Amino acid sequence: MNTLEHIALAFTPGLGNASLRKLIDLYPDENIFDLPLAELRTAFGHRENIINDLHNKSAFRRAEEELAFCETNNIRPLFFTDADYPARLNRPECDDCPALLYALGSADLNAERAIAIVGTRRATHAGRDNTAQLVQQLKAYNTPIVSGLAYGIDTAAHSAALDQGMPTVAVLGHGLDRIYPPENRPLAKRIIDAGGALLTEYPSGTAINPRYFPARNRIIAALADATIVVEASEKGGALITAAIASSYQRDVFAVPGRLTDTYSRGTNNLIATNRALLLRSADDIAAQLGWPQAGQQLALAEAGSSEPIPPAEQKVLDILRQHDRLALDEVASLAGLPLPKAAALLFNLEMSKRIHTLPGHLYQAGNA
Repeated sequence: MNTLEHIALAFTPGLGNASLRKLIDLYPDENIFDLPLAELRTAFGHRENIINDLHNKSAFRRAEEELAFCETNNIRPLFFTDADYPARLNRPECDDCPALLYALGSADLNAERAIAIVGTRRATHAGRDNTAQLVQQLKAYNTPIVSGLAYGIDTAAHSAALDQGMPTVAVLGHGLDRIYPPENRPLAKRIIDAGGALLTEYPSGTAINPRYFPARNRIIAALADATIVVEASEKGGALITAAIASSYQRDVFAVPGRLTDTYSRGTNNLIATNRALLLRSADDIAAQLGWPQAGQQLALAEAGSSEPIPPAEQKVLDILRQHDRLALDEVASLAGLPLPKAAALLFNLEMSKRIHTLPGHLYQAGNA
């Protein structure tokens, strides 16, 4: 299927993200719009509205308009089967994630590491300073910063990343024909100009609607290996993002604050109820996710394959030598490891030149 057909599927009324994904899994080599009525009835039972819309291709006119908008504005539609679609959103635990995304900008949405930073729109000076400090520390780990372009902590996270020369991805709760809040239009332009990206599941013409922003938070959580909550009151979008990240089996960290501070109540409660790990510095994230410590990375790069190899890395290397090439999730499954740990071991092996990365985010053992 081509891009127009993918967009048309997303515009088909009643066909939600989970159903769309299952439909493609059921007919991976078929054009869904060309399926006989009998096949569509097998897939959808008595849901005649979906069957008729697919059979009549009723969504194509709106899809053609959206594709023209994308082409005019250099926007990339990303279907979940595309190579550039964020692979973290395709993990089984994220089955509610969008089947189609729209991306403006050049950021790699499949970077080896990614961290989300969220918090209150009413950030304090201390919250903004903590955000800037954390981003500065994360620079040593070569990780993009993901957030939501909202006021407060989101703005501080994107701005700090740009100041550090780091890529940053802003996930929006509306189409790419507008920016909300409008005061962040200059920031959005800086993100794109610096090699970052604006990302959304919503097509052009989507009105600003408060109910879309909590839904947007699931993309923020899914795009990252871990989510940091810097400041939050007892309720709000940051806590929704943290809860979603946990449901996606991603780590959540929270920056503690004084008991009397309104915007530390949410973060302190996350820590007190074991829904988040206490965050003191970026090194806490590296230790939890199994990343090499920042000071060790140069040593790893210089070590070469003559250095002794740790048993865990040897196990992963042996698995790769038994196969021509493997993706990260395949390595993790075969080694019986969580994805972050497998990613860290693969990074170490790549830095010591024992393996190399192939196009499509595949790994292959070296000749040594």
